[in-house]
Amino acid sequence: MVEPLLVAKSDAQDIVLLPGMANRHGIVCGATGTGKTVTIQSMCERFSEIGTPVFVADVKGDLAGLSQPGGGNEKVDQRLAEMAIPDYTPRGYPVVFWDVYGEDGHQVRTTISELGPVLLARLMQLNDTQTGVLQIVFAWADAQHYPLIDLKDLRALLGEVAERRQELLADYGTVSPQSIGAIQRAVLTMEQQGVDKFFGEPALDLFDFVRTTPDGLGQINVLSASTLYQSPIAYSTFLLWLLSELFESLPEVGDPEKPSLVFFFDEAHLLFDETPKPLRDKIEQVVRLIRSKGVGIFFITQMPIDVPDVILGQLGNRVEHALRAYTPRDQKAIRAVAETFRTNPDIDVETAVTELQVGEALLSFLEEKGAPGIVERGLIVPPRSRVGTITDAERAQIIANSPYGAKYSQAVDNRSASEIIEEERAARASQEAAEQAQAEAEKAREKAEKEAAREKKSSSSRRKPKNPFDEVIQQASTQIGREIGRQGGELCGNSAAASASPRICGGL
Repeated sequence: MVEPLLVAKSDAQDIVLLPGMANRHGIVCGATGTGKTVTIQSMCERFSEIGTPVFVADVKGDLAGLSQPGGGNEKVDQRLAEMAIPDYTPRGYPVVFWDVYGEDGHQVRTTISELGPVLLARLMQLNDTQTGVLQIVFAWADAQHYPLIDLKDLRALLGEVAERRQELLADYGTVSPQSIGAIQRAVLTMEQQGVDKFFGEPALDLFDFVRTTPDGLGQINVLSASTLYQSPIAYSTFLLWLLSELFESLPEVGDPEKPSLVFFFDEAHLLFDETPKPLRDKIEQVVRLIRSKGVGIFFITQMPIDVPDVILGQLGNRVEHALRAYTPRDQKAIRAVAETFRTNPDIDVETAVTELQVGEALLSFLEEKGAPGIVERGLIVPPRSRVGTITDAERAQIIANSPYGAKYSQAVDNRSASEIIEEERAARASQEAAEQAQAEAEKAREKAEKEAAREKKSSSSRRKPKNPFDEVIQQASTQIGREIGRQGGELCGNSAAASASPRICGGL
């Protein structure tokens, strides 16, 4: 049996998280500056120590300190003395840095096909009509066996669909030029924002996340998200894609004694902001079913009401840092906190949650049979690793020593939809040119034949040979005419004869 994870300490007891309950998910809440990041760092360490890999999004750069030994921090030393933790030994943990842009970690890539039309539509901020057209584009690409790898492929495919939209009408429905134009503009926007770097090969092998070191520590995968976070929709879409891929890829394990992977989703409210219902349904499905793959998800946000009730109800492990009752929304969040914790008669949750110190929290973890534990107030155990950022040199050294550098450092441009479409267009153009040339040659041949026929007919009429019988008759007629003329002359020369034959002589 895996030992419980020490997360916090109260005056009376240790507050622990049971590893076998970690795949029932959880939430870490609190106002800015109340200690959420340190809590996440400490929990990452505890999971790594039991051999559970971790994925955590680092939007501020603070969690990179997991890679370096702690010590020398006055606040940490003060907290250790206060909590009487005698066996605290500073240490670093096996961290692998990842980055969608490939700047502060290994390049994370996926393909257009793997992202799918629903998440891609969210990334592009398309409306329902445009999303429907994008789904048609994906369906037709699948039918034509076009591999969609990057934005170049998508652009080529959109152009092809635009040209063939009349052909697609019967099988796929209407594809309007306006929708195609809107999607093409969205592709251009993504390229200008640098999101195109996310698409390509080699694609991320998710099993590279689920690793342990030779000495049994779980690998801590830190996504360097300070740049990605500047595009909130891209950030939340990427993390949702990652969760979906884990759900699709990992094997069923039921309820293991410890998680296969723990996923920390920082700034989780971005996942639910203006999310269309189909996508929200998908999130709910992933959260509900991924626990059977041994994956535990911890949502990190400022207020519990940032997470929809249908999701919040599935988060059994809860850490609540201080909230501020400045606005009606804050007061609503405080009431929600009080309602979701299992009651402890010694703690007035609504009051306590506004009085918590930095690094102090209200905690409730699932018990052995899955029932929520009563809420406890305690101090979070300080991390053994460095609290804060690391230097560029330290980061570069970790990246250089990583076993994944050679695998993901160079992009590969394999033959895909854009090349295939270009080849098909060239083949069609060549065939059309050949057919046109053949048609022109046929027309030229027919014209030449007609010219030759006319010339032959004209020449025949000018040089038609005479019939032998006609020549004989003509010669005979000529001879007879000459004879008659001669005789008539003689007769008319005789006056008596001329008087006797006046008609003949008159004709002569």
